[in-house]
Amino acid sequence: MNGLINYASCGALWLGLLVRAPDLLRHRRDPYLRSICAVLGLAGLCFFLGAPPTVGAINRLGGVPNLAAPLTYAAIIAYGAASQVLVVHWRGGPGVRRTARRWILAYTGVLAGVAVTFALGDAPVERRTDLDTYYATTPYLAQMIVLYLVAHLIAVTVTAVTSLRWARRVRGGLRAGLTLMGVGALCGTGYSVAKLVAVVARWSGRDWAALGTAVSPAAAGLGALLTVVGVLVPLVTPRVARWGRARRTYARLEPLERALDDLLVRRTLRLPRPRLASPAALLVWRQTSIHNALSHLDAYFDRDLFDRTRASALRAAAGPEWAEAAAWAAVIGTAVRDEAAPGRRPPPAHGTGRFLDRIPGPAELARIADVLAGAAPVAPVTPAEPAPSATAPATPTGAV
Repeated sequence: MNGLINYASCGALWLGLLVRAPDLLRHRRDPYLRSICAVLGLAGLCFFLGAPPTVGAINRLGGVPNLAAPLTYAAIIAYGAASQVLVVHWRGGPGVRRTARRWILAYTGVLAGVAVTFALGDAPVERRTDLDTYYATTPYLAQMIVLYLVAHLIAVTVTAVTSLRWARRVRGGLRAGLTLMGVGALCGTGYSVAKLVAVVARWSGRDWAALGTAVSPAAAGLGALLTVVGVLVPLVTPRVARWGRARRTYARLEPLERALDDLLVRRTLRLPRPRLASPAALLVWRQTSIHNALSHLDAYFDRDLFDRTRASALRAAAGPEWAEAAAWAAVIGTAVRDEAAPGRRPPPAHGTGRFLDRIPGPAELARIADVLAGAAPVAPVTPAEPAPSATAPATPTGAV
């Protein structure tokens, strides 16, 4: 594939980084966001630097055979350390900064060791895919290879154990993210273990280079993918949950908007429907239309009707919230009919509303819509008739 998989993986990871960049710019001092962006950026950098075309370009531009090797190793080490620092920030606690600082200092020392051993070693033959096994017996380069592999193995092992252990104590998106991150870190251990086995085999005279050129990249790719998805899941799930609640509430309000539809169209009270809008924006649009209609109907609302219907619903063993919703449904239905038939009641003067003290809030609107969607509609009460009872479900749905 000549690096195509590497570049595709890098692009996906850096796209995730691009999505998080605005938040990082707004909250530059947030160590949690910095850790997330570091994991995404370094994971992509590992794939970019490890692609054979990139390796060849770095070696050629740098004028040093195999210069790309220590740079790739440095990115892998930094990625492992960043993953562990992210887990530290996720867990929180009084010693977060101290623990994160220790990891950073320790792996800064490892990076320095990789640079020094590469400078002391001699690697005249360019190896784009199998440098680990080819130079496994070369002085200093062998130490460099073992140093970066062991450092990476320690980081991903600690990340895996910590993530999976903590995932059992939490719920929701954080649990899913930690589990994915832990499994991804386990795949990362496969990268280091496969390469270490190939290096040890080279020491004993065997050629198991395929472990380093085929198995390790596959393990690294899968591990990075799972880790990055695990990082993003806790960030995405709250937004998805909010959209789900907004979508359900939007659908729940439909009976109330349908009851007001004639008025909204006749009086041009409905705003244009937004296109390609999020569920939250659609919900605001529907709530705004309903509020516009209720504000217009305010002077037609009958306080006596409201009180009688509410009292009747309470006598029928409805809860206070459901009884109030039933009363609202009754006065809204009557007001819509009165407003549409001017002969029954003259149009009110501006500011003479009889029910202007309040308009139902979002939770009340949802319950009113539930009443209007019920099998038994709420009939208006007249003075000559007994107050009707509102039919309420055993457990009112409540606000979303």
